[in-house]
Amino acid sequence: MAESIGTERISDWLTVTQDMIDKFAEATGDHQFIHVNPEMAAKTPFGGTIAHGFLSLSLMPVLSGMTDAPKVAGVKMGVNYGGNKTRFITPVRSGKRVRGRFKLLKFVERKPGVWEQVNEYTLEIEGEPKPALIAEWISLFYV
Repeated sequence: MAESIGTERISDWLTVTQDMIDKFAEATGDHQFIHVNPEMAAKTPFGGTIAHGFLSLSLMPVLSGMTDAPKVAGVKMGVNYGGNKTRFITPVRSGKRVRGRFKLLKFVERKPGVWEQVNEYTLEIEGEPKPALIAEWISLFYV
């Protein structure tokens, strides 16, 4: 895996639907109108409903699974450890397609059987000049 440092992987496109946004609002209790009320959201500078920033961030596992990134051999479990940097740059409008761009920055053994992986995660929006977000994300793998 360490030989892949600097390698970039790109996922397939995924459509962010209003149903996804509504379900995320239910799960998190964040029912702000810019996410769940198309009529009111249409009157904002966004021109319609937008995905929650944390919904955009939480697409990381599904999008990562769509890449050809090598798997860590013998993994018993993987956990999110956190982020060094996260910036929400451009809102994702309902109905837009997004894809993940993943660049492996670091892969080291923290202690025997525990590996730390750091990826730069960029969420691109089809047709938009700027990404939805850029995050430096840390995962731990237990082997």
